[in-house]
Amino acid sequence: MAKIKVILNPIAGKGAGSVLKPEIETYLNGLGLEFDLIETEKIGHGIDLAQEAARNKFDILVAAGGDGTVNEIINGLMHSKRKGHRLPALAVLPIGRGNDFAFGMGVPKLWQDAAQALVKAERHALDIGIAKSEYFPDGRYFGNGVGIGFDAVVGFVAAKSKLTGFMAYLVAAIKTIFLYFHAPTIKLELDDQIITQPCLMVSIMNGRRMGGTFMMAPDSKHDDGVFDLCIAGQVSRLGIFALIPHFMKGDQAGHKAVKTVRSRKVVATAVKGTLPAHADGETLCEEGHQVSIELLPAELDIII
Repeated sequence: MAKIKVILNPIAGKGAGSVLKPEIETYLNGLGLEFDLIETEKIGHGIDLAQEAARNKFDILVAAGGDGTVNEIINGLMHSKRKGHRLPALAVLPIGRGNDFAFGMGVPKLWQDAAQALVKAERHALDIGIAKSEYFPDGRYFGNGVGIGFDAVVGFVAAKSKLTGFMAYLVAAIKTIFLYFHAPTIKLELDDQIITQPCLMVSIMNGRRMGGTFMMAPDSKHDDGVFDLCIAGQVSRLGIFALIPHFMKGDQAGHKAVKTVRSRKVVATAVKGTLPAHADGETLCEEGHQVSIELLPAELDIII
């Protein structure tokens, strides 16, 4: 039987993790699974626990939490891989606010349904990205995507909200319209072209969605070896309001202010202004000058 380690974030979903812990343990036992469960105790703890699980040769590592929990565990696994350890497969029980990584990877919305995948434990390839900035010169790994500009600021605002899920990000997006509406001029160096223009937002996606509801790259695939980029140019405040429903539906590609391209490597440099940026919701920089992103094909296995 597979050795399973569950890393649970008790504060995921504004405390849902702690409340759900007994139910999760009961449910997994009911599936006949043998597992160890441990809780994270502080920011960054998931990275250490994931590396420990790799050293102890677990077969499956379950992230029970939201996007931040998954991101820490991905970073722990990737650090372990660089040290030559055999890696467990990644699985997710989505109990966070946005759960964008889980959505993009095809993980069921309900954590109980997601847990069912642990029984068959079928592995699928997962591409991983690495982003470097002035604050992360050695890089930060990510599974879902990098946001530069408007959506990064939305994430910063949403993180301070008492709301959860969709409403937290929608309210944050509306607030951000009045905080961040002058697009910096950015040079984007891609695999086969250079784009220099004012960019209100640049999303570099391995997954499909950000902010719990905004479909940045509806056609993206997590195992195709390339990022899907969505680039929004300068628009007015009213123009931002008009764009929000398009991003919610995922049909923004037809808008005159939006470009969609694909690339395995991206270097974003601020020509005018600065770059607020995040990776999987984790801050890369608030006023950065340059962010470089590279996709690493089939680096991990995921159970879905």
